[in-house]
Amino acid sequence: MTNDADQSSGFNKLFRWATTPPQAYLVYVLALILVYCVMFLAGTLTPRQHLTVKPDQVSVPATK
Repeated sequence: MTNDADQSSGFNKLFRWATTPPQAYLVYVLALILVYCVMFLAGTLTPRQHLTVKPDQVSVPATK
């Protein structure tokens, strides 16, 4: 008979490994770098220039 309580899924093992002190510092720094890169990329994007049709200027005849 095996002990099924000791078997964890892959995500739980990864989470447990990433939250132990030496790896937690590395994971934290990598998360900060990732957030910085995403924010930098989002800040450098230029907004789309939508083509807008401007109405022709109508000249009104001058009256005296």
